[in-house]
Amino acid sequence: MQVQDTHSKLIGYLLWIFGFTGAHRFYYGKPVTGTLWFFTLGLFGIGWLIDLFLIPSMDREADLRFEAGDIDYTVAWLLLTFLGFLGVHRMYMGKWLTGILYLFTFGFFLIGILVDFWTLNDQVSIENSQNNRA
Repeated sequence: MQVQDTHSKLIGYLLWIFGFTGAHRFYYGKPVTGTLWFFTLGLFGIGWLIDLFLIPSMDREADLRFEAGDIDYTVAWLLLTFLGFLGVHRMYMGKWLTGILYLFTFGFFLIGILVDFWTLNDQVSIENSQNNRA
């Protein structure tokens, strides 16, 4: 079985620059440590520096864990990060109803965006899995 490249190391390293916010950890499907990095500024900078060397392994793990398909993880993450309050990432995934809800409620009062930071990789993986079966 050939492993498909679902996540980008380049995006991982770009997000690592802001890694003290946990952005790269959320991107690679590690929401618990992403949240910990967010509240502790990358474990007071120490975890952030260590992650510089861990990104290749986090990338490989994400590639094995998540289903590749028509919906691109990087595009979904960029849309969530920069336009999440407008619901564009949900519309991109074909979730039009909740996308429109986000549009009119500022990302469902920002709570929806926080939930999506925790679950976006799984949402994309499920959508890709369903699309691959069809």
